[in-house]
Amino acid sequence: MSGNFVRDVVAARPAGERAVVTLAADGARREWTFGEVLAASGSLVAAYLDHGVRRGDTVLTLLGNRIEYVLTILAGLRIGAATLPGSEQLRPKDLTLRFARARPALVVTDERNGAVLEAAAPSCPVLTVPDETLFERAAAPAFAELDELDPAFVLFTSGTSGPPKLVTHGQRYVRGQVLQAREWMAARPGELVWSTAAPGWSKSARNSFIAPWLGGAAALLQDERFDPARRLATIRAEGVHVLCMAPTEYRLIAVAGPIGPLPTLRRAITAGEALGVPAFHAWREQTGLEISDGYGQTETGQVTGVRPGESAPPGSMGRPLPGIRTAIEDGELLVDPATVPTFFLGYDGAPAPEGWWRTGDRVRADADGWLFFEARADDVIISAGYRIGPAEVESTLLGHPAVRECAVLGVPDEARGEVVGAAVVLRDGVAASDELVRELQQFVRAETAPYKYPRRVWFVPELPKTTSGKIARAELRAALG
Repeated sequence: MSGNFVRDVVAARPAGERAVVTLAADGARREWTFGEVLAASGSLVAAYLDHGVRRGDTVLTLLGNRIEYVLTILAGLRIGAATLPGSEQLRPKDLTLRFARARPALVVTDERNGAVLEAAAPSCPVLTVPDETLFERAAAPAFAELDELDPAFVLFTSGTSGPPKLVTHGQRYVRGQVLQAREWMAARPGELVWSTAAPGWSKSARNSFIAPWLGGAAALLQDERFDPARRLATIRAEGVHVLCMAPTEYRLIAVAGPIGPLPTLRRAITAGEALGVPAFHAWREQTGLEISDGYGQTETGQVTGVRPGESAPPGSMGRPLPGIRTAIEDGELLVDPATVPTFFLGYDGAPAPEGWWRTGDRVRADADGWLFFEARADDVIISAGYRIGPAEVESTLLGHPAVRECAVLGVPDEARGEVVGAAVVLRDGVAASDELVRELQQFVRAETAPYKYPRRVWFVPELPKTTSGKIARAELRAALG
């Protein structure tokens, strides 16, 4: 089946209807209509073409939650170019990896990321925003007729046993969001939806505006760091109806103090890690809302969720969305790709594995079919919604001259769910100290995204090993308490 999301969804809406509300870092507020979004993204297409971007190419973005984030994705969807949304927390090392693996034809970046991007030395052209001239060009060419396997997004996984994997999603990923838009997000025509995830998260790519629009609603984008009081103030001031936040954000708001009235808020959803029962109860008791949890992966898109009208047991990540088949084998969640409309095309240009998809996540089901997340089978660390691969942090730490060996694991944390912990074996002649702990933490922050740095560091004489020479992580975790 062929089509074009921009033509079939954006251009089909009344030109004067509200599409996006943007709240800039400087406090400026603007409402964008579908007609304005369509015209601006079409102008950006002209800029893409001027810089050599063609169907099948990849455009990497380094943008916050600002209108250009929406426009770059729409420009790609209009001509069949894939968008690789990058987190603004990426460091030159991270960007160099992405340039080598994704080979983007163009980068679109906020001017505040200029120094990091320059250090990564991209070999492709760069467009820097804000730049009003990008949206004053000639009209875009006709909408490309795209097949469901034509590229739409490329997204990087966290990388649990090596470098992050490059996931390719086709146009079916975009069109397939209608399932979760209807059965989980459940926005209504005329409502305002706020998905707070920053670009770089797979949840942001699908929920910032695509799913809200598929539900007939408008989207809110705020280019601002998380603050509990500000978050609540924005919900009230803008009259948000549907809220999608990371579990950590719900937890931190609950811990910060009384939530207070949220008169317009009708539905609250979350995904990315286990929410936790205390936060679920706090929001229900103070707002009357039961946070509807859900589950999905970069490779799969949304798979489960608590649907509208359902009351799930606290801590549940819902049940499979209608039509999606799952199974549990030896505690691991398996998914039937043939039933998932947003399943990925493959890694690094290779086809996706055949047969049932093994998620690597350990779950359990109760007698009523409600699913509960228990742990990552591959030891991935989920901290404040960020998925962090131990191997990447270990590789970074080993680059420090004081470190001989190290092992990274998740440490339980009330606010973040988990934080990164590192057991470090020092080189001969190096003394352990609090100063060295801070030095190692800063080293990781400088070499990779700051959220990956170890908040806990232990100096140990040796690491427990299996008979095959691998680190015995369970034994290490038990030894560290």
